[in-house]
Parts: sequence; C-alpha cells; structure tokens
Amino acid sequence: MNDVVKFLNESSVQYFATVDKDGSPKVRPFQFMLEKEGKLFFCTSNQKEVYREIKNNPNVELCASSPSYAWIRLSGKVVFSNDLNIKAEVIEHSPLVKSIYKTSDNPTFEIFYLEKAKAVIADFSGEPPREYTL
Repeated sequence: MNDVVKFLNESSVQYFATVDKDGSPKVRPFQFMLEKEGKLFFCTSNQKEVYREIKNNPNVELCASSPSYAWIRLSGKVVFSNDLNIKAEVIEHSPLVKSIYKTSDNPTFEIFYLEKAKAVIADFSGEPPREYTL
C-alpha cells in the first residue's frame, strides 16, 4: 500500500478512465486525495458527467507516470462515502478542492474510494511489474 500511495502522491495528475452512457471509454485528468483506513480516496462533483458515468458503471481505472518512466495502473470499483470527517480531510488536503467546495457539507461534493483495488507499478528496467491488492 505504501508504494502505491507514494507513487500517487508523487504524481500530481492521474488519468481516470470511465465508461460513458454509450459504452465508450472516457479518460480525464484527476487527482488522488488521500489514503484513509486502507482506502484510496478521490473526489468529484455530483453535477459532473464523470459522476453519472461512475454511478452507471462503478468499474474504473487510472494511470499515471513518473519522470523516470515508471507508471502505475490502478483499478477497482467506486464506492461513494458520506463521511464528513474524511470529506473535511480531503478539503484540507487540497487547496484546489477547498476553493471549489469550501466546506465538507457542500451538497455537490462527493468523495469515493476504490473497493477491491488492484495496482500495478512497472517501468522499463526489465524487472517484473510489482502488483498490489489493496
């Protein structure tokens, strides 16, 4: 878990893949927020298309790379949470999120984690990829 969290924290932007209502893949920039109780948390607005796509099909994947040409692929099933304490931590963690949502009880602010998450960290070293079940 520590390697995955470290990689995500060092990657300021990840690319988050969902499936749209027509079954086509959609990829967009996203940001990892924090790890809490062994869960990897992200956030979005319930007014966005990505929210509707996740509600329709909660299976997602994200990818990020490092300057040294290592990369991570992280997949799992989205589970939304209404935990106001974790929402408050997310807001304090990210000045951007705080500027958008202001408070943890903002009705458009949604947090989620990945259930049954699997991560693969790989590079061009010739070594086998490191695999994690979270």
